[in-house]
Amino acid sequence: MTNEVQQAQREVVDEFAIFDDWMGRYEYLIDLGKALPEFPEEWRTDENKIRGCQSQVWFQTALEDGRMRFQGISDAAIVSGLIAVLMRVYGGRYPRDILETKPDFIAEIGFDEHLSPTRSNGLHAMLAALHARAKRYENESKPH
Repeated sequence: MTNEVQQAQREVVDEFAIFDDWMGRYEYLIDLGKALPEFPEEWRTDENKIRGCQSQVWFQTALEDGRMRFQGISDAAIVSGLIAVLMRVYGGRYPRDILETKPDFIAEIGFDEHLSPTRSNGLHAMLAALHARAKRYENESKPH
């Protein structure tokens, strides 16, 4: 059975497959980043800052109706695009689905091969932060 995270991963992989080269993929990432929703200044707190990224990155997360909602922003164009991809894959999903689904889309798209080491490290730091928050929400929603 395919969960929503797996389905979203498949859709994102298919979107990136349209591009013949990495220049097109980078341009697409930058365009995705430019389309991120407004990120209020009051969310740019130390608590929301993602560690392990060379650029400045913030995530705001919340659990609404059992689903994890999040927004993010970065001061780097490609990183903002990566945030937009992560929002597509993980935004509005059940924490359990996030935790139980490997991020296969990263290798399938080729991010591990084609991103600079610092951007790749930042992507994995963002994933780790999302998983940590999903785990916290999953634990909070369990009966004590």
